[in-house]
Amino acid sequence: MTLFPRTLLWRSVLLIALLLGVAHLAWLQIFRVTEREPRARQVAQQIASVVNLTRTALITADPAKRLQLLQELSQDEGIQVYVGHPGERVGRLPDRPFFNLVEGEIKRQLGSGTRLATSRDGVRGAWVSFRIDEDEYWVFMPRSRLERTDPLRWVGWGALVLALALLGAYLIVARINRPLRQLTQAADEIGRGRTPPPVAETGPSEIRTLAGAFNRMASDLKRLDEERALLLAGVSHDLRTPLSRIRLGLEMIDEKSDAALKAGLVQDIEDIDAAINQFLDFARAGDAEPVITEGDLNALAHSVCARYARSGKAVTLHAGMLPPLTLRPLAVQRLLSNLVDNALRHGAGPVEIATALENGKTVLEVRDRGPGIPPADAERMLRPFTRLDSARSGAGTGLGLAIVERIAQLHGGSVKLLPRGGGGLRVRVELP
Repeated sequence: MTLFPRTLLWRSVLLIALLLGVAHLAWLQIFRVTEREPRARQVAQQIASVVNLTRTALITADPAKRLQLLQELSQDEGIQVYVGHPGERVGRLPDRPFFNLVEGEIKRQLGSGTRLATSRDGVRGAWVSFRIDEDEYWVFMPRSRLERTDPLRWVGWGALVLALALLGAYLIVARINRPLRQLTQAADEIGRGRTPPPVAETGPSEIRTLAGAFNRMASDLKRLDEERALLLAGVSHDLRTPLSRIRLGLEMIDEKSDAALKAGLVQDIEDIDAAINQFLDFARAGDAEPVITEGDLNALAHSVCARYARSGKAVTLHAGMLPPLTLRPLAVQRLLSNLVDNALRHGAGPVEIATALENGKTVLEVRDRGPGIPPADAERMLRPFTRLDSARSGAGTGLGLAIVERIAQLHGGSVKLLPRGGGGLRVRVELP
């Protein structure tokens, strides 16, 4: 498990968020450094002015009215004046660039003997000393005179700007991702053997170029598939005509001739005809066949078993309860026929067809008691023109299982070649 997002959308949003966060922090730092000295001078000037005015007022005021003057300063300006005394506890200013600038500027204006403190006898605030003759006094002001009262305001504004930027980034990247999702869906359709509708060529120029190239590729694949089907259909037609003449000639041979030779030639013709049928099945575009939404898979399996029974080949059906399915009946019958043919040709009896509903999926299995397929070769056997080494000398084109997988994918399903308990092979087809 990883915390790093997997999708392009959230990776892009995360990258933009990191870039904006770093840029915002850099901007805040530049702002703090740039405005530090001007703000320090401004704060020092205000404090020096307050101290000078307070000192002047105390010196020039009528002694009888000094108490009233101090009360007015405390009520109106929040400024209080205290007399210094020996042994008082004074908290020094923090050793930070801003406070150092303020302290240096105040001492320049009020004198080097001026003291600044952040607390006096446990009372926190902005404390500045001054002297009248030999007496030391302290001016107490709210700490806001030295520090910002709302330092988080800038952080809040920065967070708001970052959130708006992320929202905009999400909308922009989502708009770019929309055609990419369409391309992904269309590519998946091609992988399932279907021809998707053209992808809309919209969005940025790079996306439009990609969509156009994909549409051309899909069109070329469709054209090549149609040409392949046409070629195989023509080849099969040209081959079947002389094969029919050969069969007719064999039927006209005198029964007294070599019966074994005749039977062998007939078998060769049937093998060639079966190979041609498999080539056509593999080349046939399954998505062009009619689709029914209330298909009965058990009925199709029963009809296949009945057809083999008429030719003297026993195939047993174990039918489970199945819901109606969206099927292409002709394609499903070819799937079943290819699996049964493989079981009869390469396996051993009894051959069984079983249907069931498992975990929300329709399961179709064809079982035999033959030698089976080694697990290491199971995936390879689903490729076209692939046969086991032990079967290379026999009849067949190596297309049977490839046709089965192609039809299963056409229905949104999958094929698995599994060993059967007690020996044999289970070909498992799962349909949604």
